[in-house]
Amino acid sequence: MLKHFDHVTVAVSDPAAAIDFFALLGFEPDKDVVIKGPEMDQYMGIDDLEARHITLVLKHSDPRLEVQLLHFLKPSVEAAGDTARLDRMGFNHICFAVSDIDDLIERVTAAGVRVRNQPMTFHDRKLVFLEGPEGITVELAEWT
Repeated sequence: MLKHFDHVTVAVSDPAAAIDFFALLGFEPDKDVVIKGPEMDQYMGIDDLEARHITLVLKHSDPRLEVQLLHFLKPSVEAAGDTARLDRMGFNHICFAVSDIDDLIERVTAAGVRVRNQPMTFHDRKLVFLEGPEGITVELAEWT
């Protein structure tokens, strides 16, 4: 039986920029390690893996909520294509519930984050899409 959402992992080319982006949403660094070796190779299904694995946590969230950043050192990896397109198969976007969407939109845009659309109300929520690290789409939702 599922209990709750635990984490999402984003592979990034610029860890500092990704950390800064998620810090705007309230995430703080928790762990920063390099993963490698036969056990990790087997678990991830990637031979000769070496990657920086950064765990960001939303402090005071209950249950705990993490964004994990993966920065590949070996092997070299390529971008997945146009991850910003929502009209494609596979991963689409991640959404975070927020308490004051207008304030957060103001804060992230002042820091240079691009808002992808005008906020709208849909299914009892005010919603907006942001352009996240590596072009991923991050949605904010304020329940009304």
